[in-house]
Amino acid sequence: MLRTRPVYPPLFLKLRATRSIMRGGGRADYLLEGRTAPQLFIVRISDNGGGIHDLDSILEGRYQSRTGMGLGIVGARRLMDQFQIDSAAGKGTTVSLKKLLPRRAPVINGPELATIAAILHQERPQNAFEELQHQNQELLRALEEIRTRQAELTRLNRELEDTNRGVVALYAELDEKADILRRADDLKSKFLSNMSHEFRSPLNSILALSGLLLNRSDGDLTAPQHQQVVYVRKAAQDLLELVNDLLDLAKVEAGKVEVRPLEFEVENLFAALRGMLRPLLLNQSVELVFEDATNIPSLFSDEGKVSQILRNFISNALKFTERGDIRVSAALEGEGGIQFLVSDSGIGIAPENIDLIFQDFAQIDSHLQKRVKGTGLGLPLSKKLATVLGGSVGVESRLGSGSDFTLHIPMRYRGDEPEVIVTPLAVLPDPHMLPVLVVEDKPEMMMMYRSYLAGSGFEMVPASTTREGEEVLSRLRPVAIILDIVLRSEDTWAFMAQLKKDDRTRDIPVLVASTIEDRNKGFHLGVESYLLKPFEQADLIRELRALTGQTDAKKVLVIDDQERDRYLLKQRLRGLPLMILEAPGGMEGLRMASKASPDVIFLDLVMPDLTGFEVLDRLKIDPDLANIPVIITTSQILSENEQQRLLQRTVAILSKGRLEQTDFTELLGYAGIQRPSSEKAL
Repeated sequence: MLRTRPVYPPLFLKLRATRSIMRGGGRADYLLEGRTAPQLFIVRISDNGGGIHDLDSILEGRYQSRTGMGLGIVGARRLMDQFQIDSAAGKGTTVSLKKLLPRRAPVINGPELATIAAILHQERPQNAFEELQHQNQELLRALEEIRTRQAELTRLNRELEDTNRGVVALYAELDEKADILRRADDLKSKFLSNMSHEFRSPLNSILALSGLLLNRSDGDLTAPQHQQVVYVRKAAQDLLELVNDLLDLAKVEAGKVEVRPLEFEVENLFAALRGMLRPLLLNQSVELVFEDATNIPSLFSDEGKVSQILRNFISNALKFTERGDIRVSAALEGEGGIQFLVSDSGIGIAPENIDLIFQDFAQIDSHLQKRVKGTGLGLPLSKKLATVLGGSVGVESRLGSGSDFTLHIPMRYRGDEPEVIVTPLAVLPDPHMLPVLVVEDKPEMMMMYRSYLAGSGFEMVPASTTREGEEVLSRLRPVAIILDIVLRSEDTWAFMAQLKKDDRTRDIPVLVASTIEDRNKGFHLGVESYLLKPFEQADLIRELRALTGQTDAKKVLVIDDQERDRYLLKQRLRGLPLMILEAPGGMEGLRMASKASPDVIFLDLVMPDLTGFEVLDRLKIDPDLANIPVIITTSQILSENEQQRLLQRTVAILSKGRLEQTDFTELLGYAGIQRPSSEKAL
C-alpha cells in the first residue's frame, strides 16, 4: 500500500465535495492491487467534515455550483472504471476511485512502490502555498507541451491535406476500374448461372429417360442398345458433375456462397459420409475406414460444406488407390481448431505436381487417369470452400505410396459479423432451470461445465468470448456469471469492471474460475467468488447456490459400471431438485461417497471391480457412511432370499426394466427425501 501526506484545506479546488473533504484536514490513500497486468489503481479520499448535502443532485447531474459547473464528481465517475462515494451530515465523506492500468504498463511490485513513496515524501510541500506553486509549475509545463503538440498537429494537418488530394484522385480512378470489374464479374456470374440452368434441364431429362430405358419400362433392349444407353447415361452424369462444380466455383468467386453454421457432431458427419460413399467402393482390395470421433466436441460450422470437401478428398482417394486402405480421421489442434485427415495408400503425387492439383481443370497424367476421369474442379473448389469457412487445405504425398489430404477449420465459424450468429442462444434456456452464463474459450472446459451443471437446477449458457458474453447479457439475465480470466489474450479484467459499472449487470453475481491466483484484484473489482482450476463439481455447485441464494440440493450418487444405465437413471431424475454424482465402479463409488457424503446412493449389483454386495459391506462398516440410504438398481432376477437379505440393508430394490414406470418422487421418499409409500420392493 502506498500512502501519501494529509491533504490541507486551502488546496485550490472547485468542487464542493472536494472542499468538504479538505475542510479540517483529510487523507488521500493510493493503492495498487494485483500481481498480473493490468493492475488495479485505487484512490481513497476521506475526511471528517460536514458531508455533502446535495450529493444526490450532483450524481444525477442536476446540481450547478455558484463558482463552477458542479460537474467534477460526475466527470470523475465517468473517467474511472469504478466510483463510489459515501457522505453523511456530520460524519464526513469518503470517495473511492478504481481504474485498471493499461495492459502494456509494467507490473509495479513492492520495492518499486517503496521508491515511489520515498520520492513523493521528498517532494512534499511544507504548506498550502508551496502546494499551489507546485501545481502551477506543473500546469505551465502542461501548457507548453500542448503548444508544442498544437504546432506539430498543424504541420501534420497540412501534410495530410496534400496527401488526401492525391488519395481522392487515386480513389476516383480505382472506383472507375472497380466498377468495370464488377460489371464484368456480374456478367460472368449471370452467364454461368443461366448456362448452368440451361445445361441442367436437358441433362436431367437425359438421365431420367436413360433410366427408363435401362429399367426396361417400354420393352427389352438388345445387348448393344443396353451398352449404348449406359454410355449415354455415364456421359450425362459426368457433364452434370462438371456443371455443378462450375456453378459452385462461380458462386465462391462472386462471394455469393452462403454459410449456414449449425451445431453438429463429427461422429454423425462420418456416419453420413460412410453411408454415402460405400456404394463407390467397388474395389474389394481397398478398405474405407472412418476413425472413432466420439471424443471430438460439437462443431459450429457449415456441415454441408465440410461434407463436400471431405467427399472430394475421399472420392479422389477411391479413384487413385488400387489396394490398401483409406482412413478418415479428425483431431483437435491449436486454440479452437480441428483437423480432418484423409489418408490413402494410392499412387501418390510427385512433388512438382502438388501445387498443380489445386488449379482449375488441372489433371495429372497417370496409368489410372484414363479409367477414372474427373472434372479437375473438385480440389480447387475444396480449397476455396475451406477459405470461406475460415480454414485451409493441405496435402502431403509420396509418389507410389499414398497421400494425406488435410482440412483445417476453426471449431466455431466466425463470419464477418459474428454477432449475427449467436451460438449461446441458438436454443433458449429451459424456463424451469436457472441460466448461468459461462464465459470460457476452451471446448473441453465447456464440456466439463455442462457435465457439472447437469441435474443441479442450473443450465449453462455458453460464450467463448467477452463479445459473445455481452450479446447474451443483452438478451438474457442470468442468475450468475462464471468468468475465466484468460480468454485468447482478451482483457477480461476490463470486462469484469464494465459488468460492475453497468446498472443492468451490476447486481449479477460473478464467479471467477481461473488458473491465475489474483483474488484481491478480483474482489476489489466486485467479484463475489473465486475458484482456482481445477475444482470439483461439489465446489462449483456450492458456490453457485451460495451466490444465488438457492437452498442446498440433495446429493444423489449413482454407482454403476454401465454408462447407458447411468444416463437413463439421470434422465429420470432430471426434473427433481437433485445434484447427481456418478461413479463408474464400486471402488470409485466408495471414494466419492466418502468425499461427497451423498443423501442417497443408487447401487448396481454387478460390477467388474466390486459387486454391489461388497460395496454395501464396506459402506456399513464405515461409521461415516453406514447411515446413507441405498437403493439397489439391478437387471438380475433375485431370489426371495436375496431380496430379503438386501432389504435388510437397503431402502428399496429397483428393477432397471421398470425405470419408465417408476415414480421417483415416491421412490426417494424411502430415503427420506420425499414422502414415503408403503411398498419397498419395486
